[in-house]
Order: sequence, then structure tokens, then C-alpha cells
Amino acid sequence: MTPHYVVRHVDRADPETVAALRAAGVATVHEAAGRTGLLGPAVRARQTGAVVAGSAITVSCHPGDNLMVHAAVEVCRPGDVLVVGTTSRSTDGMVGDLLATSLMARGVVGLVIDAGVRDLASLRELGFPVWSRAVHAQGTAKAVPGSVNVPVVVDGQVVRPGDVVVADDDGVLALPVAMASDVAAAAAKRLAVEEGKRAALAAGTLGLDLYDLRPLLADLGVVHVDRLPDGVG
Repeated sequence: MTPHYVVRHVDRADPETVAALRAAGVATVHEAAGRTGLLGPAVRARQTGAVVAGSAITVSCHPGDNLMVHAAVEVCRPGDVLVVGTTSRSTDGMVGDLLATSLMARGVVGLVIDAGVRDLASLRELGFPVWSRAVHAQGTAKAVPGSVNVPVVVDGQVVRPGDVVVADDDGVLALPVAMASDVAAAAAKRLAVEEGKRAALAAGTLGLDLYDLRPLLADLGVVHVDRLPDGVG
């Protein structure tokens, strides 16, 4: 039989770095990280306006079975994000309001799951943010072993234990701990530059001029005319 593990220890990023990445948000962090680490769009926010960042506690589950999610709760610490993958595609409702209540008692700030959740209205009332592949009332068993704190694949992206997970309305991103500090610094610089651009755009400057795109259009053969020439279009 293939062994399964519950790994208790995870190397986490420092809280200041996690807070900085949370403040920057997924889109800015993705750009600052060289456009790496982004999960696919199938796993999406099930509430509006939630923003979380924290260290990943990862769970590998058999589809339709949430036994290992229960096992993972014990190793969670305040500020963690629970990240659940399944060994094959699943949309079953693997986490509902009872498990969410247990996770909140451990200080978990959010859930990212490549499967389904249920009790969505209750999850929203609890204020427990979730990003999931599906919302589905289908229940699950508690019978098949898996592992906690091993690498998992979530919507095409490998997430490793301890990765810094950032999630908001734009999606979910996972960064290795070793990259987190440098990416946080780069994200802060991007935010400062974007603030200047935002002010210029609000004042009426066109993106064509702000980004010096007119020469590019000309090089690409784009011609400005007042009307289409006869016989064109």
C-alpha cells in the first residue's frame, strides 16, 4: 500500500511579507512575480470583496471524500489558507459550514479548493471566504486516505506546503516562500508607479500617450483615418 502522510511542520513566510502581498492583491503580485503562480480561472471566489493571504496548508483528497480535510484542521495555525486538491476531477461539496466553523476556530483565513463547497449562504454569513471549482450540495464520504502538506495541483498550478497564497476577486495565486519577500518589494514598487499612472489617466492623459503606443501602432501598420476609404470594409 502506498503510504499517506500528515506532515505537521510547514515553513511559513513572515507575517509582514504576507500582509504586504495581501495589500497588493493578486493582479499586482502576479505581475511582480513575473506572471507566475496563478491558478486557472475555474477556481473562483464565492463571495465579493474578500481578500486573503496566508501560508498554504495543502490537502490531497480522493474525489468525493473529505476525510483528509478533517485531518488537516489539526495542523492549521492562525493566518493559514487551506488548499485542497483532489486526485481526479471533482465537484462534490467537500466543505460546508461545519468544517468552515472548525477551520475558523483554528484561525484559518480562507479556503481554496479544486472541488465543490456547499452551505454557501451559511459560509457567507460566517464570513469565511472560499474559492472553489463548484458549488454543489452533493455530500462526501470519510473513508479514503490521502495526505496533508504534500504538493498538490489546483486548477493547473502546483501549490506546495507553506507557499504564500493570495486570493481575491481576481483569482488565486501561490508563491514559494523563497520568492515572497522579493515579490512583495517588487509589488510595492509597482503600486507606487501605478498610482502615478492612475493620476495621469484621471487627468485625461490617454493610454496611447502614457505608454508611448503611437509609434508601435505605426510600426504595426495601423493607419488613422477620418473615414474608411472607398472599397474597404
